[in-house]
Amino acid sequence: MALAADRVPLPVRHVPPRQVWHWLALGWADLRAAPVASLAQGLAVTVGGWLVIGIAQQYWWLAPGAISGFLLVGPILCTGLYELSRLRARGERPGLTDVVNAWRRDSRPLVRLGLLLLGLGSLWVLFSALLFWLFVSTPIRSPVEFLRYAAIEQGNLLFALWAVVGGMGAALVFALAAVSPPLMLGRMVGFRQALLTSARAVGENPLTMALWASLILAAIVLSFATAMLGFIVAVPLIGHATWHAYKEIVVTDGVPLRYE
Repeated sequence: MALAADRVPLPVRHVPPRQVWHWLALGWADLRAAPVASLAQGLAVTVGGWLVIGIAQQYWWLAPGAISGFLLVGPILCTGLYELSRLRARGERPGLTDVVNAWRRDSRPLVRLGLLLLGLGSLWVLFSALLFWLFVSTPIRSPVEFLRYAAIEQGNLLFALWAVVGGMGAALVFALAAVSPPLMLGRMVGFRQALLTSARAVGENPLTMALWASLILAAIVLSFATAMLGFIVAVPLIGHATWHAYKEIVVTDGVPLRYE
C-alpha cells in the first residue's frame, strides 16, 4: 500500500489548552483499563533511569548528558503504550502481548525515529561531557561537588550555558516527536511526513503544546524527586495521553491504517 506524500504534512486542528486535561483523563482511563501492561512499561523506564544514575555516579561528567539523553528518547519508549490506547479505542482488551508485538513489528518510520532520537541523545551526552571537560578545571569527584562548583565557583555560568543549549535541543525534540510516534504507529505515513506533521501540530497550537510540554516536564521533575519511582505512573499516563493528543490534533481522513 502506497504511503501518503512524504513531504506534505497532514492537516491539523486547532485545539484549546483546556483539552490537555481531557487527554490526561483519557490517558488515565487507558491506564486503569490495562494496568499491568501500562505500569510494566513505567517500571521498565524506572529501572532504566536507575541504571543511568548508577553510571553517572561512576562517571559524574557524563551525568547531565546521560540523564537528559535518556529523557530525549522518551517518546519512542512509549510505543507499547500508544499501541494499548490504539487497541482499546477499537474496543479490544489489550495486554502485555500486544506491547511486545508493537515492538516487534516492521515499522520502518518508527525505527528511523528511534535511531534519530538515539543519535540526538548521544550527541547531547558527548556535548555535555566535552563542555564540562573544557570548563571544569577544579578536581571534582561526585555530582554533588559538580553542582557546588557550578552554582558557587562558576556563578551559574556553566550550568546556564548547558541549560540553554539543552533547552533548545529539548524543544526541537518535542516539536518533532510530540505526535509523530503514535501517528507512524497508527497510519501509513512516511518518516519525513510524520515529523513535519508533528512540527506543524506544535506550531499551530503553541499555547496548548506549551502547556502539554510543561506538564510533561513537571512529571519528569516529580519522578526524579521520588528516586525515579514516579515514572512508574507518569510514563504510562503521558504515553496514553499522547495517543489521544495525536487523535484530536492530527486530521488523518483518507490516510490508510498501518495495521487493521
